[in-house]
Amino acid sequence: MRIANPIYDVVFKYLMEDRESAILLLSEIIGEEIVELAFHPQESTAEISGPTRCITVYRLDFAAKIKLKEGGYRKVIIEIQKAKFSTDIMRFRRYLGEQYRNRENVWHDEDGNRKALPIISIYFLGHRLRSSDRAVIKVQREYYDGVTGEQLSCREEFIESLTHDSFVVQIPSLQQPYRSRLEQLLSIFDQHRKVSDHILEINEDDYPEEYGQLVRRLIRAAAEKQVMDTMDAEDDILEELENMERTIEKKDKTIKEHREKLEENKKELEEKDRIIRELMEKMKNQ
Repeated sequence: MRIANPIYDVVFKYLMEDRESAILLLSEIIGEEIVELAFHPQESTAEISGPTRCITVYRLDFAAKIKLKEGGYRKVIIEIQKAKFSTDIMRFRRYLGEQYRNRENVWHDEDGNRKALPIISIYFLGHRLRSSDRAVIKVQREYYDGVTGEQLSCREEFIESLTHDSFVVQIPSLQQPYRSRLEQLLSIFDQHRKVSDHILEINEDDYPEEYGQLVRRLIRAAAEKQVMDTMDAEDDILEELENMERTIEKKDKTIKEHREKLEENKKELEEKDRIIRELMEKMKNQ
């Protein structure tokens, strides 16, 4: 069975715009049941323009209602960002800052008081981190007594509003054998299954029935001409950006070499000046 490669922004967007697929994927990643999910009103895009092209950098924001294991519910903002290059970290920071600053990221309690919505951030990376090759890294906050070191079971609105949990999916680290249901689900991103840059080959029988919605959505994406054409455009844009990066790196290297040469010349001149001063001093003393 062949599916469209969700590492591409257009395919990932196509997948996540299907409510059932998005709920399934996000619930499995965060390990909590999502009972309601909607695109957040502050969903946004940013445009990076060049002399010949314009690329849209896309991120997804969801307002979610999560069913708690101990009973009850909580509402959160789920911020999803996806990047192929490690240089996108500054964009991640900027977007996350916007979430905290956004005055619309609130809910109202029974008395009508405005409360800050907690944030959960999920990052899909097309590159590996330096120190860990784990496919999924869960960064979950715990509370501790700062004096005794005792772990605290309480949760405080003040703290929850100012800190957040994160999940990092390292797509290059996804490979068989898959160790859990989550890794099995995320195998739809496994680049070791590429038939071509745009297409992955999977066995639909490897997935539980409840994951079928995600698989079928990606099968449909592979049949959508507009999706496939946009993937071609993404390739062209990324190639152009990579060429620009190589040009910049080459220029940076040349500038560095020139600076090093200038520094060497400076030291040589200083050494010559020192020798001349010493000779002049000797001549005066004779």
